[in-house]
Amino acid sequence: MAITRKENYMRLGRGEMPEYVPSWSMGMRRPESPIWSVAPSVMGAPMFGPPPSDEKSDERREFTDDWGITRTAVDEVGGAALPKPGNFLITDITKWDQVVKWPAYPAEFNTVDWEAMAKEDMKDIDRNEYGVVTMGGFGPFQSFINFIGFTEGLCALLEEPESVKEMLHFICDYYMPIMEKTVQYYDPDIVYLLDDTASKYAPFFSVEVYKDIFKPIYTRLAQPALDRGIPIQFHNCGKCDDFIPDMLDFGVKFWDPAQQENDLLQVKKDYAGQLVIVGGFDFVPPADRDATEEEVREYVRSVLDKYAPGGGYAFAGGMLGPASEQEKTMQYNSWVQDEVATYGKTFYK
Repeated sequence: MAITRKENYMRLGRGEMPEYVPSWSMGMRRPESPIWSVAPSVMGAPMFGPPPSDEKSDERREFTDDWGITRTAVDEVGGAALPKPGNFLITDITKWDQVVKWPAYPAEFNTVDWEAMAKEDMKDIDRNEYGVVTMGGFGPFQSFINFIGFTEGLCALLEEPESVKEMLHFICDYYMPIMEKTVQYYDPDIVYLLDDTASKYAPFFSVEVYKDIFKPIYTRLAQPALDRGIPIQFHNCGKCDDFIPDMLDFGVKFWDPAQQENDLLQVKKDYAGQLVIVGGFDFVPPADRDATEEEVREYVRSVLDKYAPGGGYAFAGGMLGPASEQEKTMQYNSWVQDEVATYGKTFYK
């Protein structure tokens, strides 16, 4: 009997060898993906704005998220939304409580039939073939920066850490009942947390700041999963391998996108059987021309050759592009996924 995609991926989290190289797709329901993401249908907090009316337009699309932050959705980044420049809500972190208010707490959070909602949200998922990952809570660092901006935010971490902690725990208080009910009624195979805390070259703050301010929030968000023995998958871009020991403390078993600026081979060696590297794909098309199909496929093979031996690895990656060039981006990604499927299928034979 053939092993299911789900079992092949979940073996990694138990420190076991997969039969073939799994391919993870964040937030996507694709046939080749072993895990499909689900979010309770009562949740909001948009990360993407209205698509441009003209697909070749550079016009910024503004909208307001659940927390009152004005965001702009831009064509160049496929509609992803960032806070409107120069329009941050917090100018004095010591007065955060005058600005940061819970979104109107929807009555349905308390009155909704969570069991029925979970059943409806997952009705199309074959849970024998596919695992379920629930997207959890919020990214504390990114959320904090969205309110205050990078410059003021990084200063506040050093100058007023207690105010930052108070604000983040206030936000976390809002999400915890949702996390608890989601884990209870959706019974996920993996709980997904995410926060980008590093640039390409270094973390945005020290390990000491991480331990003092952010790790307690991640631990709170992870606790409903940990109480049920559910592993955590954690998304953190950039060079963030300094944080791995603390990630393990709050139940992280899978780490994506595990970019190559981290010493991934050393991470594999140091944390064999404890942490799964999910990623390692950093292909950037040439600036002066389109990439060829063979260039893309060759790069995929080189990534698997480097990181997949011995297990402890799942592929994750793709290319992003402007909304106006989605056809080209989709072509690139179709080559990527096809090469992972064909080359990765027999990698361990």
